Amino acid sequence: MDARRAGERAERRAVKVSKYLSKHLRHQPERIGLTLDEGGWVAVDALIAAAAAHGFPFTRDELDHVVAANDKQRFAIDGDRIRASQGHTVEVDLGLPPATPPPYLYHGTVARCVEPIRAEGLRPMNRHDVHLSPDRETATRVGARRGRPVVLCVDAAAMHRDGHVFHVSANGVWLTRAVPPQYLRFPSGR
Repeated sequence: MDARRAGERAERRAVKVSKYLSKHLRHQPERIGLTLDEGGWVAVDALIAAAAAHGFPFTRDELDHVVAANDKQRFAIDGDRIRASQGHTVEVDLGLPPATPPPYLYHGTVARCVEPIRAEGLRPMNRHDVHLSPDRETATRVGARRGRPVVLCVDAAAMHRDGHVFHVSANGVWLTRAVPPQYLRFPSGR
């Protein structure tokens, strides 16, 4: 196998491991017999053993590579523990202190969601918090995962002034419980 194909194969494997980690560290730890602690942490050895027992073996080296190379820094390792940085649908307390947001944050979505957002604002849906990006480029990438992206601007400074609480995850994602419609700016023509 040539080096290019080996690299592509390794990248596909890393994506599969990353998706597996997201599913089980953010959404369904119980599916493979894991119990996250209150902060969302689980022992690395327990995760590796549970994954292997459920037909998806990976090594500590593969895990370390996925954590280090993930462009969104979705996971954090602290000693012998691992957790997802944010995006949980299971109850966890990430222990993030309140933070003062920049004046504007951004949210990537798709056109079919704009009217409901215009009426109701941004809601966390099945997650704990609404996820906001620090820049338009990141929000564009987020929105593009579901189709042609539409980027909304959030007047985070006004929200903060009005008492809304923000947190920032280890990987730079801004979190807040909801964004009422009056704090949103929609692209023209939307």
